[in-house]
Amino acid sequence: MSTVIDAPADRLFRHGGYLKFVSSRALSSLAFQGVAISLGWLVYDRTHNAYNLGFIGLAQFLPMVVLTFLVGHVADRFDRRRIGLICQLIEAAADAFLAAGILMGWLTLPLIFASVALIGSAQAFERPTMAALLPGIVPAPVLQQAIATSTSFMQTAMVLGPSLGGLLYGVAPVAPFAVATMLFLTASACVIAIERPAPVERREPVSLKSVFAGVAFIRSRPVILGTISLDLFAVLLGGATALLPIYARDILHAGPESLGLLRASPAVGAVLMSIVLARRPLKHGVGMKMLIAVGVFGLGTLVFALSTNIALSIAALFTLGAADTVSVVIRSSLVQLLTPDAMRGRVNAVNSLFIGTSNQLGEFESGTVAGLIGAVPACIVGGIGTLLVVLLWTRLFPDLRKVDTLQG
Repeated sequence: MSTVIDAPADRLFRHGGYLKFVSSRALSSLAFQGVAISLGWLVYDRTHNAYNLGFIGLAQFLPMVVLTFLVGHVADRFDRRRIGLICQLIEAAADAFLAAGILMGWLTLPLIFASVALIGSAQAFERPTMAALLPGIVPAPVLQQAIATSTSFMQTAMVLGPSLGGLLYGVAPVAPFAVATMLFLTASACVIAIERPAPVERREPVSLKSVFAGVAFIRSRPVILGTISLDLFAVLLGGATALLPIYARDILHAGPESLGLLRASPAVGAVLMSIVLARRPLKHGVGMKMLIAVGVFGLGTLVFALSTNIALSIAALFTLGAADTVSVVIRSSLVQLLTPDAMRGRVNAVNSLFIGTSNQLGEFESGTVAGLIGAVPACIVGGIGTLLVVLLWTRLFPDLRKVDTLQG
């Protein structure tokens, strides 16, 4: 006799607001990725200063660090659909402002950075809030499939977004920002159309303790702490993607078209693995499978580090992208299922900070180490470091490797 967890992934879309949820997240991600690549072109076209490209990333990252604990508390006290709506409307307004400034010729560099900071602030609220909204839309038995399917859509948007942004920028610098405005508006219409989840118990009053309750909750749950911190250090050490331009030109002796293939390979692996996990969800031994997946991520980094063949490098990046998705789906499912709804906003805010920190600082770490000892040694150090983290985490968090199902 089949159970709901054995149902095909397409049955997910029969659950009320899931299609609207996925549409909102995918459209928002597509718009954000397109704008991110276009902002880089815009700023470099105007200044020809590489440091300003770094400031764009910093302007997006700092709001997340500053707002993390406020974000979580807001997401746990108010209607998460409305928070998502407000964030996407703010992002639409910021992109419309950039489009108008480009079209009329009054857009200055400080205004660009201010707009980036505003978009970063909205993203800081939107990402953990939308993540916390999902368990209220689909039942727990199909949450893993929902996360895997959502991840597939998000990864596809991450592949298409930069390409779309670059193509539109080539047509006219104003085009990607105008299109992103429309995408964010459509995303906001999708999120507010989601049926409101069932009301939960009365929220605790605002206090310093309640604001930092997400951190306290994570510290009190070794499985959640081990899961989130494992991802943090693995991505922090294994950030090979930041070195792709060096590998493409100096090591693989390939052209810019090969750089595009290298950049797309992890995302393609992630998309295909997401589809597999949506169709064949993990049922048992999820803790060990997560540790193994992170280990494969480290091995993939090592193979890429030592490769001088473009086909092998693409295969290694494809593999580490697929392995990372296994880790992402298990981590996201465990965090969602082991966290009470009243705490999901604050816990997801901390989780989002960890993910953002690992991605941003991982690129900084890879670039810095590569500058000191060279790209290949830096990548080797990252791969070995990831494997050592996996071994260490099996000792520091024994409960993690014992986790059998996504219920913990």
